[in-house]
Amino acid sequence: MQPIDWLIVLVYLILTLGLGLFLSRKASGSLVDFFVSGRSLPWWLAGTSMAATTFSIDTPLYIAGVVGTRGIAGNWEWWSFGVAHVVMIYIFARLWRRSEIVTDAELTEIRYGGSTAAILRGTKAFLFAVPINCIGIGYAMLAMVKVIDALELWQSLGVEPGAGLKLWSVIGISFFVLLYAGFSGLWGVVATDFFQFFLALFGAVVVAIAAVGSVGGMSNLISQVQAVTAPDTLSLVPVSLGRRGLQWSETAGITASTFCAYVFLQWWAFRRSDGGGEFVQRLAAAKTEAEAEKAAWFFNILHYVVRTWPWIIVALAALVLYPDLADRELGYPKLMLDFLPPVVLGIVVASLIAAFMSTVSTLINWGASYLTNDLYGRFMRPGASQAELVLAGQAASVLVTVLGAIAAFYFQDITAIFRLVIAVGTGPGLVLILRWFWWRINAAAELASMLAGFFIGLFTSVVPLLTIEDFGLRLLVTAGVTTLLWVSVMLVTPPESDETLDRFYRKVRPGGPGWHRQRIRTGLSPIQDLRLDGQRVVAALLLLFGAMFAVGGFLLLQPLTGWLSLIVAVLGAVRLRQLSQRYPVAPAPRPGLSDRTDAADER
Repeated sequence: MQPIDWLIVLVYLILTLGLGLFLSRKASGSLVDFFVSGRSLPWWLAGTSMAATTFSIDTPLYIAGVVGTRGIAGNWEWWSFGVAHVVMIYIFARLWRRSEIVTDAELTEIRYGGSTAAILRGTKAFLFAVPINCIGIGYAMLAMVKVIDALELWQSLGVEPGAGLKLWSVIGISFFVLLYAGFSGLWGVVATDFFQFFLALFGAVVVAIAAVGSVGGMSNLISQVQAVTAPDTLSLVPVSLGRRGLQWSETAGITASTFCAYVFLQWWAFRRSDGGGEFVQRLAAAKTEAEAEKAAWFFNILHYVVRTWPWIIVALAALVLYPDLADRELGYPKLMLDFLPPVVLGIVVASLIAAFMSTVSTLINWGASYLTNDLYGRFMRPGASQAELVLAGQAASVLVTVLGAIAAFYFQDITAIFRLVIAVGTGPGLVLILRWFWWRINAAAELASMLAGFFIGLFTSVVPLLTIEDFGLRLLVTAGVTTLLWVSVMLVTPPESDETLDRFYRKVRPGGPGWHRQRIRTGLSPIQDLRLDGQRVVAALLLLFGAMFAVGGFLLLQPLTGWLSLIVAVLGAVRLRQLSQRYPVAPAPRPGLSDRTDAADER
């Protein structure tokens, strides 16, 4: 890092802070203004913010570690969530916007009633705001420390720091983020996310171009990867075609049980099976239900089709250039340091800081929303004014940042922490899906699934005597035992009252056969066509994964994979267009009816 590089980073930080503080006036009106931007986000801003949230400084390091140890097929650990994210587009995006909540925990007292629903809401808010959220902030901070260490940022200033000083410098950046995230609310977060995402994406592309150029082009990179690693490293799936037909790859670094758990279990068993968390916050903040659906699509394109391949290409180059590197996660920052000239290095370092800041600002605002809306405003001060709730949200932002900084002192390995987050979140996903479409799901069942999944995942990941080494088997045990427990609890506890179920159905009006009684009692037909939306999900999956693997196939000089995937993507797009045209033309909205109660306004 030369002085010009440091100047670029400093200018970026000042501009980000200025933009965030400028938008603080938009968040001062009410709790809805502070945490869901007054429900006025356009789709392109909400979708970009969702993508920026998942693009932290840890993600390129994590993928470098995955490809370096498990091959490209190891990315199914996060690719598999693409199924849930496509389901989110057509099944859940409009439902979340229609529910008009501030946090997903708030939905529990709309869907359920009584003291059990209140306990569920408070427990969920605490788990998501404190342990789960702080784990996320902590491992983002750990990744930032690794980058500082690998790029020798302190050494470029003539300082030889210890590990403590490096971590404290990252914590300092986090509190810098707090200055705008704590005052401007979600408006400041999503506005800065927009610029941070595209800066971070630009940085990833620059590093990928430099990495490929350093080995003499993509053809040389592919041949050298095949020379220094197993051939299956370049496989997009851990299955190869041999003389005996399809054979499982033993050298791709991923077991059959783990791959099957990723593809067939993880996406629906995870706690974000119906959207979840930060994504719900953006969907609830969208202008309309249609805008929420578009935002979810835009996120999927940016997250899977656009962003995947620069990271993977850099990881492959690191395998060739640093064959003896002990910590594969450091391949990404080492390439930056070794091959980027001054000015360009400064821009790319600023892009990594942007990625870090976008994720941390989101987690600060998201965690504070639970503490404020679902704990302080619901249980501690239910009669608080809007001004008091906004002030409480700012105080909660400080608390979440402090707790995340404390968690950072205990973390060592990014990939291991990512798997821990998945493990402790696996189990309740099926309940979260069914509660939208089946009246019999009750608060006790959801509470049991959430607590069981968290503790079973924690014990089988951390406790030595109970640890299950095979990750796929661990997910299967967690999901299986959790399902057994919540089904048992549901069967021995009474269902929700008709009044509670009617109220939920009137507000959301989901499709499917599970609300037949409520349709008769309320006299309202569902707004959602669940059968048609399910068909759109299948077509969208073909389009999304076909497009992603088409890009990968052509980049990795696998033309057969590229063309076949492109054909799949085109077929998916054609079918999706046909299904979308089957929606009837909407009549003009009737005066006095809101968009959430008039289906035609949104169709």
